[in-house]
Amino acid sequence: MTQTEIMELIEEEDVEFIRLQFTDILGLLKNVAVTPAQMEKVLLNKYSFEGTAAFGSKYCFDDTLYLYPDIETFTILPWRPQQGKVAKVVCDVYYQDGTPFTLDSRYVLRQVLNKAKEKGYTFMVDPECEFFLFHTDENGLPTTNTHEKAGYMDVGPVDFGENARRDIVMMLEDMGFEIESSHHESAPAQHEIDFKEAEAGEMADRIQTFRFAVRSIAKRFGLHATFMPKPRGDMAGSGMHMNFKVFKDGKNLFADEDGRVNEKVLYFIGGILKHAKALVAIANPTVNSYKRLISGFEAPSKIAWSSKGEYAAVKLIKSMDAHKVEIRFPDGSSNPYLLLAACIVAGLDGIENNIEAGDDIASDKSKLSAKESLPGNLRDALDALLADELIVDALGKELVDIFVTIKENEWNDYMKEVSDWELDRYLTRV
Repeated sequence: MTQTEIMELIEEEDVEFIRLQFTDILGLLKNVAVTPAQMEKVLLNKYSFEGTAAFGSKYCFDDTLYLYPDIETFTILPWRPQQGKVAKVVCDVYYQDGTPFTLDSRYVLRQVLNKAKEKGYTFMVDPECEFFLFHTDENGLPTTNTHEKAGYMDVGPVDFGENARRDIVMMLEDMGFEIESSHHESAPAQHEIDFKEAEAGEMADRIQTFRFAVRSIAKRFGLHATFMPKPRGDMAGSGMHMNFKVFKDGKNLFADEDGRVNEKVLYFIGGILKHAKALVAIANPTVNSYKRLISGFEAPSKIAWSSKGEYAAVKLIKSMDAHKVEIRFPDGSSNPYLLLAACIVAGLDGIENNIEAGDDIASDKSKLSAKESLPGNLRDALDALLADELIVDALGKELVDIFVTIKENEWNDYMKEVSDWELDRYLTRV
């Protein structure tokens, strides 16, 4: 799509607002809405904003930044009014002198992909996105309440969220998504939507659009959609498993070799496992994330791989002629750009340095307990991230330092809080 075509489409479709969207370090989607009269200025990369307004004093940053729209991502939002429509376009962030803003996580992923491409590598990714649809209260505020009792792959009328999930799928398809499946997950009010694999850079954009769409459409049904990893202690948590295929010079490196698993697959897994502790800080970046990883609801907890079972950090999914690697510990609170960048760097380290993955624990489940565990809390994960030079270098030391500082503050705030559980357990006994 050209700039001229975008302007013509805006006029033909009666688009009145265009959301200029970008993502901050924490993975939060930001935007500013402009009218069609401003779009020519936007398309010339002349729309500026104050960096502190979006990135805040926590980032120790104060400068004027510019939004450069990626016109290939221009999309009309189908759930908005049909008269006076709203569209969105994903933007990159730049300095005034035209150089990329290095704290832009989309830029970080693009740099990783460009370096890999120079070596002939490309990556196809498909995520498994889980989320909850909870009731809102009389003021429209989110709760963690649900009246349904549905479980894995149940159907209506037991599945109360069936209509909302159907509308989400239909709206996503109107926006160009190819949805492979959708179903109720194991916990009440929990759902999963899977879409067709795409190149890693495109997939990161799609994940952000997906989250935005799910929340917006759920609200129309009086529901609150949340990607919080563990909103209730009595239910399974929500993950965002990432499935990878790797190509070298157009050849699928994960293709089967005469009935045997290609060694490149195992090397990729070896790289992920080697860097797993550092990856967890990016893949599971909230205090709440770790209540999912140690919850006992079939969540991954061990630094191991398996062709079967749910407790290993990585799973090898076999098919007739090619395989894919499922990284099972990430959740929906992560920044998809940083997550994919870090996983790609770790996996390539395994491929290029022949890092052994170890045994498939599916062949002997007794080996699982002997495997090292993933970090049990955010504090330990942040320490592991800082100690991993490869991941720090790939993401950028400045970005990692800022990310860690913000997350350390989050951890310290959490540790200051006294929960109802603590009062109930200790107040009368100690």
